[in-house]
Amino acid sequence: MSIKGIIFDLDGVLVDTVPAHFSAWQRMFNEYGYEFGKREYRRLVDGKPRFEGARAVMVKHSDADIKEAANKKNEYYAEMIERGDFRVFDAALTLVRQCQEMGLKLATASSSANVRTVLEKADLLQAFSVVVGGDDVQNGKPSPDIFLAASDGLGLSVDECIVIEDSSSGVQAAKSGGFMCIGLLHVDHAEELPGADIVVSSLAELDLGQLIER
Repeated sequence: MSIKGIIFDLDGVLVDTVPAHFSAWQRMFNEYGYEFGKREYRRLVDGKPRFEGARAVMVKHSDADIKEAANKKNEYYAEMIERGDFRVFDAALTLVRQCQEMGLKLATASSSANVRTVLEKADLLQAFSVVVGGDDVQNGKPSPDIFLAASDGLGLSVDECIVIEDSSSGVQAAKSGGFMCIGLLHVDHAEELPGADIVVSSLAELDLGQLIER
């Protein structure tokens, strides 16, 4: 069955919001007395819903404290996004245009509840017919719910979609949902992306024509 739709993760795939996320997480965790660096970011919070990420680090706090902390992190992050403290990946823009020219259906599926805001600020919202955020599904990554919701919104089967992800939890979510998954492994990643069908260091490496005929 040929591919008819592409489901993009947001952070780290379409836009470089990782510095903003990391800064917001670090600021919040430090306020609660936790040391937090890049290793903890990748291992404990990357790709996960806010509450789950906060809980993974704040093991000595109550759910009420964790919810408060997660909301505080989101406030810090939203402030940075509003200031435009992120960039759109050039290779992602090129790939989105190629997908549109080939008539592929496009969706964004992100654990972030701010996905629509970021897409709008990046002038990308109109490119995606389906946008699924972390608040739109009951279970976050590594559950496949968010990608299944995206494919359902596109009106396509799992076999007709490709997921593009840059986090291990995202790859796990895609594969557990039965999707073909392309892993985007940035040079500063400390870990591999096990389970991904194809791993690239840039979206510019992808041969879209070849992929959709797999």
